[in-house]
Amino acid sequence: MPDNSPHSAVPDASRTTRAVPDASRAPRTVRRRLPLAFLLRAVLRLTLSLAVLLVVSFLMIHLLPGDPVRGSLGASAPLEVVERRRAALGLDDPLLRQFLDYVGHVFSGDLGTSFLTSERVGDVIADRLPHSVSIALLGTVLAFGIAIPLGMWAAVRTDNGRRPLTRSLFSGITGTANSIPEFLYAIGLVTVFAVGLHWLPPAGMAGPSSYVLPVIALAIGPAALLARVTRVETQRELGSEYMRLARAKRLPSARLHLRHLLPNTLTATLTMGGLLLTSLITSGVLVESVFAWPGLGQRTVEAITQQDYPVAQGVILVYGAIVLVVNFLVDLLLGFLDPRSALNAALNSVPAPEEA
Repeated sequence: MPDNSPHSAVPDASRTTRAVPDASRAPRTVRRRLPLAFLLRAVLRLTLSLAVLLVVSFLMIHLLPGDPVRGSLGASAPLEVVERRRAALGLDDPLLRQFLDYVGHVFSGDLGTSFLTSERVGDVIADRLPHSVSIALLGTVLAFGIAIPLGMWAAVRTDNGRRPLTRSLFSGITGTANSIPEFLYAIGLVTVFAVGLHWLPPAGMAGPSSYVLPVIALAIGPAALLARVTRVETQRELGSEYMRLARAKRLPSARLHLRHLLPNTLTATLTMGGLLLTSLITSGVLVESVFAWPGLGQRTVEAITQQDYPVAQGVILVYGAIVLVVNFLVDLLLGFLDPRSALNAALNSVPAPEEA
């Protein structure tokens, strides 16, 4: 007979627990397939995103108002010259034919030719992009090196409402540092350390010492932001059950914080760090201008203001690809490092005795 008692409507807790997927208890064949399935999904997302980027970068010239050829040649250029240039660039062909030609050129490494200087766009990017990436990458590493220890220290020091003055100072200093634009840091650093103290070169790229000021100018704001994120994540993890259990075992402080606390606080920090790396590459234009840095930022501004559309189109395509690839790598890294992910559980699970 069916049980019509009130307790029959309450779900069985044991059945509810078993319904939650646990990668560490899955069969060995399933655990082996998890990393491959995770990688295939990530690659598929990256491929689709790159395809959308390719379409958007192609349509950029066609959606902008005005005639890009007329804009590059000037309003006084004869009509015959404009039409001849349009025909040479293939802009008179049907749109589908232009897109297929564009895709073919991109996959062959040909990003077009500058309207203004007749340089190959690929050569312009290849010559200048490494200089932009170098200071952005160093700035990101420096920001992480400052933010993670600082944020964890602030969270541990102010846990459970202790030391309110430390918390207020941390919030005030990091909030102010994050709100100041990078180019103001650049100007201030040049004024103090280059013009005033003569410790470092004020501009140009002439040896390792010339990297110091641009990298610091790029890193201060992101370091402050990452430190705030790290403190919030660390405080949340400090109140979790596994941390209370680890404290009850009286583990050494270094093991408690580095082995148990640090991996669980890195998820949001690494995600934001990947975004910051790409933003430093793409938005360091003013910093490059202050330090006369031979990066791609200043050349991009010139291309946009002077309607050199092939260069702008190539830069958008390359910058977009960098953003997508960096996010792809961050997703993979988080999948392997985040202890709460199914992929991490599958990779670190111990096989049951009957599977050995």
